[in-house]
Amino acid sequence: MTTYRPLPKNLTIKESHIEGLGLFATEFIEDGVNLGLTHIPNKHSINAFTRTPLGGFINHSESPNCKLHQGDGGMMYLMTTTSLEAGDELTLKYKLYVPKK
Repeated sequence: MTTYRPLPKNLTIKESHIEGLGLFATEFIEDGVNLGLTHIPNKHSINAFTRTPLGGFINHSESPNCKLHQGDGGMMYLMTTTSLEAGDELTLKYKLYVPKK
């Protein structure tokens, strides 16, 4: 039986030293891994996207270890750009929109 998982089994959400809560590796993750769907195009949304649970907890960094990859239909996926160790926070360089503080 398959059950819904809002995050891949190798990720968790916990307190971040960057801002609020962040997304963290729970085990080694190789460079170039697609971790899943983060943003779904939504023309009715203020930012033109709806974030998934995976996309909702990624903090910004000027030296990110992940990037977004656009797939079919404008869907956005989280890809690692470096290998990650257990305990590493996943980060992106925000480009889709600037979050309001």
